[in-house]
Amino acid sequence: MSEVTYDVIIVGGGPAGLTCAIYASREKLNTLLLEKVQCGGLLASTDFIENYPGFPDGIAGMELSDKFKQQAQRFGTEIIEFNEVKELATSGKTIKVKTEKGQYSAYALVVATGSIPKKLNVPGEEKYRGKGVSYCATCDGPLFRNKDIAVIGCGNSGLQEGEALLKYVQSVTFVEFLPQMSASKILQERLKKQKKATFFLNHALSAINGTGLLDSITLKDRKDGQEKQIKVSGVFIYAGLLPNSKFLQNMVKLDKSGYIITNEKMETSLPGIYAIGDLRADKVRQVDVACAEGTIAAISIRDYLKELE
Repeated sequence: MSEVTYDVIIVGGGPAGLTCAIYASREKLNTLLLEKVQCGGLLASTDFIENYPGFPDGIAGMELSDKFKQQAQRFGTEIIEFNEVKELATSGKTIKVKTEKGQYSAYALVVATGSIPKKLNVPGEEKYRGKGVSYCATCDGPLFRNKDIAVIGCGNSGLQEGEALLKYVQSVTFVEFLPQMSASKILQERLKKQKKATFFLNHALSAINGTGLLDSITLKDRKDGQEKQIKVSGVFIYAGLLPNSKFLQNMVKLDKSGYIITNEKMETSLPGIYAIGDLRADKVRQVDVACAEGTIAAISIRDYLKELE
């Protein structure tokens, strides 16, 4: 049986990729979406979303991502989950996509693989990963019921997920490397009112400690250099994100941090390949922005395919 050539293949099933799929499928483009795990991306691991338009009372991240997926499938998107892309190659007017489960081809490709949590690479981080060290409060929060935990990073992700953890744990110690928090003011105000929350600003995480089980962290005051140990049973790290773009190196232009450079049409430096979402350079990383980029990419691809004809 001959290989099917899709109009467009979307790699990544987060908000950007799923929105692109919705628009592409509604344009009657033969659309395949490949996702290395389950659809949803970082959105699905976010406990609660308050600032996505249309949900005045907020919505769980998993619920919102499920709605995106259902809508894409309703319009005809073929979705294959647990199928990681390993390699890309161009062949004439088509792009070949090699995955764990096979090879696919399309006239246009959208990369929406998002980002991955940045590691701090401090002593104990790798040793206790999955044994007290986590990067996902929604996934692992219930495991720390009635325990003391630490959240590293006081940006929006750190405070949002810390707030979710407060439903389960006895206390949360928030640690921020900078002298001030970078999270939105409404989050800061809400968390500062929590009796179970303690903040160490201008402090660096020096080590994650334990004897068999994780039992404490070492913090270093960046002002006077003094160190202190805090007793905790778990550490949730939100120290930023890295673009998931390794499989694209040497194919399209990246910035110095590995983010993909595009124009306003979401076109990369290689014709037929588009990039959207958190791995795109020079952008505000929010769910509604990712959705907008998915929309732009789908419309750009529609026009690109007309030119190919």
